Amino acid sequence: MERFQRLVLLVILLAGFRHLQAQSGLSIGNSKLRIHWEKNGSGWQIADLSVRQNGQWKQLENVSGEGTLIYSEQAPGPDAVRTFEKNTGGAFPGKNYPWQNRDWNTLTNGVALNTAGNAIHYFFQSGKQVSKNRVQFQYEAEQATIISTFELDDRYPNDIVVNQQLRIKRDGYFSLATPTLVSVKEEELTWATVPGYFQGNAIQKDFIKAYAYGMGIPGLPVVYRERCASTLCPIISTKKGFTVSVIPEPGMDRDPWAIDTFTHKDWFIGLSHMNRKAELAPTLYYPVLGETKSYLKKEETISYSFRYSIIDGDWFKAIKHAVNDVYRFNESLALRQSKQSLTSRVLNMRHYVIDSATSLWRVEDFNGMQIGAQAYLGGVVGANRDAMKNADYGAMWYLAKATDDPFLKSKVIPYALNFKLAQQNDTGFFKGAVAGQYYLSKSKKFVEEWGKIVEPIGVTYYTMLDIGNILLFEPGNAQLNARLRMGAEFLMSKQKADGSWAVAYDDTTQQEIFKDIPDVRPTFYGLLVAYKILKEPRYLEAARKGADWILANSIATGSYLGVCGDARYVADFATAQTGQAMLDLFEVTQEPAYRDGAIIAAKTYVNSIYTHPVAGTDTKKVRGISREDWEISQSGLSFEHGGILGSANIHGPIQLCSHAGFFTRMSQITGESIFSDMARAGAIGRDAFVDSKTSVASYYWNAMNRGAGPYPHHAWWQIGWITDYLMAEAELRTRGNVIFPRGFVTPKVGPHQTYGFAPGKIYNNNCNLIIREGAVDVDHPAIDYILAQSENNERYYVVILNNRAQSTTFNLRFNPGKLDKVKGIRRIKSLSGNQDIKEGKMTIPSFGVNVMEISVN
Repeated sequence: MERFQRLVLLVILLAGFRHLQAQSGLSIGNSKLRIHWEKNGSGWQIADLSVRQNGQWKQLENVSGEGTLIYSEQAPGPDAVRTFEKNTGGAFPGKNYPWQNRDWNTLTNGVALNTAGNAIHYFFQSGKQVSKNRVQFQYEAEQATIISTFELDDRYPNDIVVNQQLRIKRDGYFSLATPTLVSVKEEELTWATVPGYFQGNAIQKDFIKAYAYGMGIPGLPVVYRERCASTLCPIISTKKGFTVSVIPEPGMDRDPWAIDTFTHKDWFIGLSHMNRKAELAPTLYYPVLGETKSYLKKEETISYSFRYSIIDGDWFKAIKHAVNDVYRFNESLALRQSKQSLTSRVLNMRHYVIDSATSLWRVEDFNGMQIGAQAYLGGVVGANRDAMKNADYGAMWYLAKATDDPFLKSKVIPYALNFKLAQQNDTGFFKGAVAGQYYLSKSKKFVEEWGKIVEPIGVTYYTMLDIGNILLFEPGNAQLNARLRMGAEFLMSKQKADGSWAVAYDDTTQQEIFKDIPDVRPTFYGLLVAYKILKEPRYLEAARKGADWILANSIATGSYLGVCGDARYVADFATAQTGQAMLDLFEVTQEPAYRDGAIIAAKTYVNSIYTHPVAGTDTKKVRGISREDWEISQSGLSFEHGGILGSANIHGPIQLCSHAGFFTRMSQITGESIFSDMARAGAIGRDAFVDSKTSVASYYWNAMNRGAGPYPHHAWWQIGWITDYLMAEAELRTRGNVIFPRGFVTPKVGPHQTYGFAPGKIYNNNCNLIIREGAVDVDHPAIDYILAQSENNERYYVVILNNRAQSTTFNLRFNPGKLDKVKGIRRIKSLSGNQDIKEGKMTIPSFGVNVMEISVN
């Protein structure tokens, strides 16, 4: 008993000592997070930072509390302060890339590389406990006073909200970094990302690969801009299961269209995965040295707020928190109200593509063959305003079959088919490959967009996918089957021993080029197409070999490459294609690794979707037209290509929402609502970017509603992605009771897939997709529909989708005269509700569905 009493007394004394020790410092804590500062000779330093994990407190290592103030009397220079060479030698990007060379000069200046100005590293000199979960610190530098307040967030217990105030003592340029709570050792790292710029599981020793291509983590503490930061949230995850991120409070970032003008390039916040000392620690810089707001005079005061989020979980859990909890992305979806339905857009774009005056459709002679394509007025090397191009062959054949349009069937399809036949090389080293994406009618030759090159991925795109999609509609076409085989044999012959392919070959010398970057693109998908059409097992074996290489060298490492030659292949929508390619391979093989790879690629592609600024209802002027902020918001739109060199830096995101169907499928597979939310945010309520005369959306965000512009072929891609999205929504909302076979993904722009080549099922009823303008009439633009016909022509099916976050009441009417040989309607039954219904007023809940079966005479 005496021994037990001594033990109890010892425990009490130890507890008392720890309590006194805690009282000597400053602390905040709750059920998930606790942080304790102690003062020593250097100032207030973090002594303990712990996170609740599996019911136990786990201490984080390498805690700090050090802050950084950057000061310069003069504005930092705009030019490069350091040069970098490709791993194969020679300057990057190279003489053929004037735009990228111009940008690279700026992107390697002192501000971007985080060497500009004088860095003052400090620990706070004084501190006080303001309340139980709020502490305040202060530091006096010669140039300014820094006051920082740390407070736990009652709503999100893993977050620490910080306000930093800078009181100026001396005129000059200032940038105040977020203090380093904790840094992560390289060997403890599992993932890091500045969304929109890079992601990876390791420090990339090749700086150009990391910085220019986002293939891994840059080894320098570079500072990124908001303009291509999809989500303002640098993130680092560790082997011990913890993830640390830092998130600026909404409203600090630049507004890309402030009031009435283009302000996309403004730079208010710097984001980095490292602090100034190059320690792995998510960091913000505000203001950005030399940029707007950074020049401050004596006695001026500025402040900003942000939050640290330290969670037990991975990077994807962290980014969902930033996207939905902080930047309210899922809530802002409720603002989206369409003025024109997506179905209406497809119907109207049919008129656009059959009108040669609007679609710029041309038929030209090539070696005695009449080939057809649309004029392309964008940049093509060697073009003299004579370039021609076709886009989405699957959408072409689908629209022709679904509408039974005589113009498409007789005036477009045959000549587009000839274009495809003429496009492929018949002999030599490049037998089976495409001669080029574009045809130059004046010089009568096929060319690539950016030089005399041949790319294996181009064979996958313009031979395998295009011909493969046509063959789904024309399976007996022996000439196309032979052409597909030629393409497959080219891919087989050029596949390397490890399963990969070269990025490109020089068309003249036949030598591999672009050896400084790996072809981490879904080139293998072309062989999957060959297998599905031609049924030869060796094609599937080679496809799997290529996919396995991608799993290890792309998906696992966060390394992706783009398909746009004019942008030197910086990462783009091919990332989403990789995901859909893996998903299609899984459906053939049932190998779980491919499904898991698809999910990881999809999660990575979340970082290609803007989630800021928070969309609102403020009125803005856009070229004289009043728009509410949400109408022109970037939030929900995707990159063409992002990173430091992508087009999104100049033009903003794009309206080509090819990923919408893929994301909807991912939501169904994973149960992650962020995928369906992002698909919907990109797809609906985008009327401010749609030309009212043609229903064709602009490509780049900054073009607003100027229509197709120099890219008339984009209408086919828009028909394709809208169809894929609506079909994916129908499958998701009916839990698989509306399902149609999917074809192959479209070339180049993303993962949307082809439909209409074979019957599908609507509540186990076999039927074919059809389009009959005027057959279904609804009077609300939030309502989209899909129309199908039974194989015996006795029943029609209408899948009605409410594409907004509110319940929608609308009037519905059927016009039997617009259907095939139909005299009248006998009965209308709701398959989703299992009841008879009448035409007239109908209500469908938020993002709901109603599937109707119409029996006809």
